[in-house]
Amino acid sequence: MKLEVARGLFLVSALAVASLALVVWEQPGPQVLTAAVGSGHCPLPRVAKAADAKPDHDLLLFMFGLSQGLKPQS
Repeated sequence: MKLEVARGLFLVSALAVASLALVVWEQPGPQVLTAAVGSGHCPLPRVAKAADAKPDHDLLLFMFGLSQGLKPQS
């Protein structure tokens, strides 16, 4: 097989794969998310309770330390 024929076949197959990928690519369109009742807040899952939500102070301190480490030393 000549080099020109091999290049041509490779080019045609690459274009076919790219065309097929473009055809099957599907992105979701923009949608408006609304609550079922329209209460104006995000509904909590049934298993979560409002009293169970307590901040983890060690995690907050760790995140603060990481954010301080990203600043340039001056």
